[in-house]
Amino acid sequence: MINQPPPPERSHSTRLHVETVAVTAGRPERAVDAPLNPPVVFASTYVGAHDPGAATLGYGRYSNPTWQALEQAIGALEGGRALTFASGMAAAHAVLELLPPDGVIAIPHNCYVGVAEAIDRRARRYGSQVRRVNVADTTEVLTAAEGADMVWIESPTNPTIEVADLPTLGQNLSPNSIFVVDNTFATPLLQRPLDSGADIVLHSATKLLSGHSDVVLGAIVTRADDASTFDALDAVRRSFGASPGPMEAYLALRGLRTLPLRLAQAQASAQVLAERLVAHRHVQRVRFPGLSTDPGHDLARRTMSGFGSVISIDLADAKAAEDFIDGCSLWAFATSLGGVESTLERRRRWEGEFQSVPEGLVRMSVGIEHVEDLWSDLAEALDRL
Repeated sequence: MINQPPPPERSHSTRLHVETVAVTAGRPERAVDAPLNPPVVFASTYVGAHDPGAATLGYGRYSNPTWQALEQAIGALEGGRALTFASGMAAAHAVLELLPPDGVIAIPHNCYVGVAEAIDRRARRYGSQVRRVNVADTTEVLTAAEGADMVWIESPTNPTIEVADLPTLGQNLSPNSIFVVDNTFATPLLQRPLDSGADIVLHSATKLLSGHSDVVLGAIVTRADDASTFDALDAVRRSFGASPGPMEAYLALRGLRTLPLRLAQAQASAQVLAERLVAHRHVQRVRFPGLSTDPGHDLARRTMSGFGSVISIDLADAKAAEDFIDGCSLWAFATSLGGVESTLERRRRWEGEFQSVPEGLVRMSVGIEHVEDLWSDLAEALDRL
C-alpha cells in the first residue's frame, strides 16, 4: 500500500527554488491555531477501520505522520517520492533487495566501505557478480554496465571525492539496469540525479540533510511516476522492520530547514581551505572538485551547482595523518560528516577500507565555523608535522 501521495505538479513558471522548498515542504495545512511545524507523533498503534481503504497509516511499522512530513520534504527537494529508513545502511540494503540473487551489479572502486561490504556479502551468499569501476571514467562505467542488473554510483565518492558524469550515464545506461545514485555528499541542492536519469537516489540522512550529528537515518527517493519501484522498497521496509523513529524524523526535518544556509557556508569555507591546503608543503594532494586542477573540476562545474563541503587531503603516511589530526583542537576527530561542526579522520584506520585509499588520506567535513578559525587550526597542526 502506498502511504504517500506523489508531490504536487508545478508548472515551470511557478516552480519554487530549492532554498524555499527546504523551508516549506512537509508542513501541515495552514489553519487558525494549527501548529506551523508537524508535531512528533509517538504511536505504534492507530485506530483501524473495517474497510482497508479507509485507513492510510495502518500500523506503526508501516507509516507515521512525522515520517511522512520528512518524506514529503526530501521528495520535493529531489523531485520524486521518498521513503525514510532507520539508517543509511538500512536504506542501502532495501535497494539491494531489488537486485536478483545471481544478478550483476557495478559499483565504484572507491565508495562507502559499508555499502561495498554489504554488496560483497550478498555476492558471496547468492553468487551475484560485482564489477568495480572508476566512476570518473564514463566509458569504463558504461562498459561495465553492459548486461548489469544494477549500476550503483556515488558522486562525489567517499572518501576520494571523484565525480561521475550522471547525465551521460543516465542517457546511455540500459533501461534494464536499475540506476542508483548515492547523493549523500552533494545533496539535492547541488545535483538531482533523478533529473539525470537515475531510478533511485540514496541518502544517508545522518549527514548533511539532518546536519547536526544527532540523528541516524536513511532515505530513498524514486521517480514520481515509478509506483512499482516505490512499492517494492516500501514492502522491504515493512517486512524488514527498517522503520525510522519519529523523533529522528522530526530532528532530521528540523535540520533540513537550514540545509541551504549550512551548505552555503560550509561550501564557501571548503573552497577557501582547499586553495590554501594546496600550497602547504606537507600536503601531497588535495581532493576537491572546486580546485581548477582537480580531475573532476570541469565535470562538476558542468553537472553540479556547487562543489560541496567535503575535502580529502593526502599526507605522507599514516603517522603524519594521525599526528595532524591529533594536532587539531577545533576540528573534531570523528567519523561521519555533514554536521555543523568540522570533523576529520584518517579513513584507512577502518579495517576493510579499500587498499586504493592512501594510508595518509584524511577526509575533512567542513562545518559552519568561521573559515579563519578553521584554517588557523589546520595550519598550526600541519606546521608542527
